[in-house]
Amino acid sequence: MNYRNLVYKMRTPAGLGCFLALAVTVAYSVVALTQDRNETSPKLPPPADPQVTSTITAVPNRPTFSTTAEPVQTGVFEIEYGFEAASGHQNLNGLFKFGLFKNLELRFANNALQRDRGVAGCGDSGAGLKYRFVREKGAWPTISVLYAATIPTATSELGAGALGHSVGILVSKDFGKHHLDFNESIQWLDRPSVEGYDRDYFTALAYAHPLTEKLGITAEISGFSRPNAETPATMTVLPALTYNVSSRLVLDGGCYVALHGDLPRVTFFMGITYSVIDLYRHLRGAHPQAGKRQSP
Repeated sequence: MNYRNLVYKMRTPAGLGCFLALAVTVAYSVVALTQDRNETSPKLPPPADPQVTSTITAVPNRPTFSTTAEPVQTGVFEIEYGFEAASGHQNLNGLFKFGLFKNLELRFANNALQRDRGVAGCGDSGAGLKYRFVREKGAWPTISVLYAATIPTATSELGAGALGHSVGILVSKDFGKHHLDFNESIQWLDRPSVEGYDRDYFTALAYAHPLTEKLGITAEISGFSRPNAETPATMTVLPALTYNVSSRLVLDGGCYVALHGDLPRVTFFMGITYSVIDLYRHLRGAHPQAGKRQSP
């Protein structure tokens, strides 16, 4: 890992901004741990959601490549940041999520810092949404659909170089303390120099289980099909540990190993998921008389 080049890139506005955001998030989380709010949550707009309680609970997508079918809580703004390191590869990636409605989550992703094969700069961005249309009940799993658009913001040679779209089905199910996530998606990517588009498929199966009250283990096998004749398919396996510092702050660390494809043999990572604020509750608290009839 070339730390000198990495530190240099942190001086760029994008890199510095992300690290400042990460530092503020960690500081905020420490303060939040010392201020446990036990007050009852008022009914929030939009309509009341049984999922919304007085306790904010993080819904990590990390550390796997797959995405859980569960959306973040209604009104909650949540962020994820992670750092990857491998031979010839470093990456600082972020994901911002907001629970707009009970079943609808808005998402924005960005690789603020990326370095591959000696080329360093910004990575691509992405925007999308997750909609849950089946909630887990009895034998039924949670089922959601995920749409994401790839925005070509990357430095030359570091990104796709074109606009892309992906649609996928997400399935999540708990079996006691055992949790499974399954993803199947298709991605279309415009070709920057010729007409038409490339297409690939993503498949992932992830497993999670708690080891103690706060410590958990996660494993995943996932891969992309071949999008074109020049780009090989990929397959990885991922073992990781998670640690719940609190209900709203989750840390993770581990690695993923390339079984197939043009990827570093082993990539190590660490990251954080933090539920920053319940925005609806905060707004209602700032206007406690909203919806009440005023005395004449």
